Amino acid sequence: MSHTVRARRRFMSAIALGLVAPGLARAVDTPGSVGDDPARRIVARADEIRFPRESFVTDITVTNFSDGEPGEQRKFRILSRGTENTIVLTLEPASERGQALLMRGRDLWVFIPSVSQPVRLSLSQRLTGQVANGDLARANFAGDYNPTLVGTETLADESAHVLDLAAADRGVTYARVKYWVAEKNGRPLQAEFYALSGRLLKTARYEDFREIGGRVRPTRLVMEDALKKGEVSVLKYEDMMLRDLPERMFTREYLRRLE
Repeated sequence: MSHTVRARRRFMSAIALGLVAPGLARAVDTPGSVGDDPARRIVARADEIRFPRESFVTDITVTNFSDGEPGEQRKFRILSRGTENTIVLTLEPASERGQALLMRGRDLWVFIPSVSQPVRLSLSQRLTGQVANGDLARANFAGDYNPTLVGTETLADESAHVLDLAAADRGVTYARVKYWVAEKNGRPLQAEFYALSGRLLKTARYEDFREIGGRVRPTRLVMEDALKKGEVSVLKYEDMMLRDLPERMFTREYLRRLE
């Protein structure tokens, strides 16, 4: 058996079985302390609802629709350690199985088995359908944006905080986000994503809240193109498990062993 096959099997076995008991909670990374800033507290709490603070593994199925008709479907496995380290493995289609995205901080690389060197990518680059690389690789609103609480609105019969999120720097996925968070329970409800020019790119709705990964979270994300009506991507999150993933996994050197 080749070294490459053995390394890949060890890696996937560690993911499937869990390396040790679930890790201790890690603090949410933000440009500044949450402190007494109500807007930052709201965003940080919604981040914790969307994804665990602890290291975790989850599978995501992305189905792209055009005018209501299902089209391309892709499946990914997300391995996340805190808010700064993420691996996105392509599981389907079979022709792209083995490709991986590695995020460390806001640096992102793609590893392709047929290419000898990893390639740098931007978080804002399209991955599939309406989904950008950063939508899967980095979901840290509290760390990537400076929030301002601008008011309240009723959304889907719920009273919601409305926040304006300004990018902390140009390395994040979107220049600006308008964000609706439920007042009564802190759940994320909806987001609008904007380009640097101020143009609305797409709208996202957080749906199907159920217990997964140790608490009630949204397990369905619907992303609609604001420019091309009828172009929609639906993300379904499955089998979210807490895992203590070692930092050595989140390096270019480690992923090269899987090529």
